[in-house]
Amino acid sequence: MLVGASRDVLEILQVPLTKAPDFESFWSSTLDAFLPKTTSPVMVEYPTPMKHVQVMDVTIAGFNGDPIKGWFLTSRNADSHTPCIIMYDGYGGGRGLPHEWLFWVNVGYRVLVMDTRGQGGGFRLSDTPDGAYPRASQTPGFMTQGILNKDDYYYRRVFVDSVAFVNAAQTLPGVNPDRIIVAGGSQGGGISLAAASLSKKVFAAMPDVPFLCNYKKATEMVDTYPYHEITLYCRIHRDQVEQVFSTLSYFDCLNLVTMATCPALISIGMHDPVCPPDTIFAMRNHYAGQVTTQIYEYNTHEGGSVAHQLVQANWLSGLLERSE
Repeated sequence: MLVGASRDVLEILQVPLTKAPDFESFWSSTLDAFLPKTTSPVMVEYPTPMKHVQVMDVTIAGFNGDPIKGWFLTSRNADSHTPCIIMYDGYGGGRGLPHEWLFWVNVGYRVLVMDTRGQGGGFRLSDTPDGAYPRASQTPGFMTQGILNKDDYYYRRVFVDSVAFVNAAQTLPGVNPDRIIVAGGSQGGGISLAAASLSKKVFAAMPDVPFLCNYKKATEMVDTYPYHEITLYCRIHRDQVEQVFSTLSYFDCLNLVTMATCPALISIGMHDPVCPPDTIFAMRNHYAGQVTTQIYEYNTHEGGSVAHQLVQANWLSGLLERSE
């Protein structure tokens, strides 16, 4: 079933931004205060039965210097210097196990996987705690954690982590520091959009059916999780609705991508009941850089699934060739 408006309407949809006057200064001061000034990834070789891939267990200083785990994967046949693709995971997942991230290694790139702090209880392992940060009343999950104060909101920490991984990727062995690509699906897509918006060191972004876009519209359109966590919170905290969406506006990719200038390949499933196409088109139409959109007319939240990886590989190959 088509979710929301028709494609013809969405292609030209111009949703008003919800930026507060201090939006840019909030993020500038956040990065200045909480993004580590120096990058010194700690890497330990990880034993694996994969004979043709080297796996490094990586620890990178993220928000406020918190240690964030990750994987760094390199084909033993890789060129001496290659682009690096940073992978961010979907909601409830983390870095998982190394063999879950082999596609881009086999294409010929180095791969850095960011663990998602505090998650990993959904479908893929995580090894990074979130730390001792303020947690007031919240709906189970992560969407309303610290939602009454932008300084305490969960995704403030995650988005700074994502930028720290961009900085760290530039220093890793064999990585071309001018060819850092950010990617991920659903929550990972939203995090990749944040990284592309908050760092000028990103060469390209490949958000797949991205989450974390146009929160307010999402809660009005669907009752699926994770957006439904916000709806449930507002049902209980009826007097805090305005503050909830004020806080969320600072972490809405609808607003963030006005600062994103790198080329992006964005995928959308027109029957997606989790990340409705209305929310993704609204974000895409404000993206400041060049955008290529891959539409999957009859797909839901899986989008193009593994077939989309081939689309991404071809798009990225062409982009890299044109930039030489």
